[in-house]
Amino acid sequence: MNKLKERWGINSNWQILVIFLVFAITGSTATKLAAPVCSFIGLDPESTHWSIYWFARIVLIFPLYQILLVSFGWIFGQFKFFWAFEKKMLGRLGLHKILKH
Repeated sequence: MNKLKERWGINSNWQILVIFLVFAITGSTATKLAAPVCSFIGLDPESTHWSIYWFARIVLIFPLYQILLVSFGWIFGQFKFFWAFEKKMLGRLGLHKILKH
């Protein structure tokens, strides 16, 4: 646990619990929101080929997850951690130009 706290630059076990909770809530929420968003843009699993529907749904989950991660991080008082995490993750994907200061 101490290695994780050191790596993430956090001080307490409480912060680890909150961070894990935010990751769990964000993942669940992003996957739940993808279906209504697909329906809103006209992609329905009954009328759209399954591969197109699931590809679109997965593509939608990615930006939803990014936005929700920072939002839930802010709500739970861990904005600084999740903003740094977000910049690092997007930088690794080659999207660091989006988040220039």
